[in-house]
Amino acid sequence: MPTLENLLDQLDAVREKTLMALETLPDEALVAPGVIGRWSVADLLSILTAWDAEVVTGLLRLEQGKPPEKLLAALANPDLYNAARYQDAQGRDLDVVFEDFQGARLHLEEWLSELSERTLTDARRYKGLGGVSLGKLIAKATYEQEARYLPFLTAFADRWETAEEEAASMIAPADIDIIGTIAAGDPTPSNGNRPEGTPQDE
Repeated sequence: MPTLENLLDQLDAVREKTLMALETLPDEALVAPGVIGRWSVADLLSILTAWDAEVVTGLLRLEQGKPPEKLLAALANPDLYNAARYQDAQGRDLDVVFEDFQGARLHLEEWLSELSERTLTDARRYKGLGGVSLGKLIAKATYEQEARYLPFLTAFADRWETAEEEAASMIAPADIDIIGTIAAGDPTPSNGNRPEGTPQDE
């Protein structure tokens, strides 16, 4: 049964692995589909953000003496919840995606820091949770949800890096010479020959 310290440690540990997997990916990779089916990295981050936000909403409802109905429904059918959040995520700016991803987690941790150990661990504390402790529900909705997708995210990052390396290795030294010459402002390669399709001077 997760204690507050254990819960916060797990949240940080899994999030650190997620951020490490994203570290080398360029923006174009973050919006490319293929992490899981048609999901991009940005889609996945938006979905994980939604889970953190759903937990915060659930905690607010419990504080008001109400059951966290949407959170419980999401946990009962996470695939359906994720599919709906995927649709919500379409067209969002990448900077906003990352800002919300970090912000939702900070907000969640602020809420968690206000909870007592009994509130988290006593399975009888909230009747509306069906005999499950609040800590276990939070774990299932947050770091366990994120850990579920980490292997897919890591595999996608590895595939992207491998493809980039293979593409770079296919550029011959002569091509690099041509590219460098053109980048310097001279369309004529250093060997005196023009690339095919380059117009002759009048």
